[in-house]
Amino acid sequence: MDKVFDLIKEAGTFFYATTDENGNPRVRPYGFFMKHEGKLYFGMGKHKPSFAQTIAHPKFEICAWAPAKGQWVRVEGTAVLDESETTYEAAMADSPQLKGMYPESKLLGNFYIKDAIATISGFAGESEVITF
Repeated sequence: MDKVFDLIKEAGTFFYATTDENGNPRVRPYGFFMKHEGKLYFGMGKHKPSFAQTIAHPKFEICAWAPAKGQWVRVEGTAVLDESETTYEAAMADSPQLKGMYPESKLLGNFYIKDAIATISGFAGESEVITF
């Protein structure tokens, strides 16, 4: 799990894929990703279509490219909503810039990753699968 976290943090931006109400894939860039209480988390505004899509269809995939390492990572799993105040506070401590966008916990949806399968790959054809 730590290797996956480090690679996504190094990438800075990751791409988050969901399924919309018509069964179509939707992908968008995100930057907030943290480790908290032994789990990997990402978050989004509760007003965004991606939040509604994640609630309706919690299976997702993340992809990130870390050019300095010449590697990318794909993470598939189930997003589990965590509305606890401690998780919100951890998110604000990890990424203080979020406070301006989400000044209260009820505006930010934090999800942890459950049943994750991560595949780290490189251009030389190597790959490593990590489950957590």
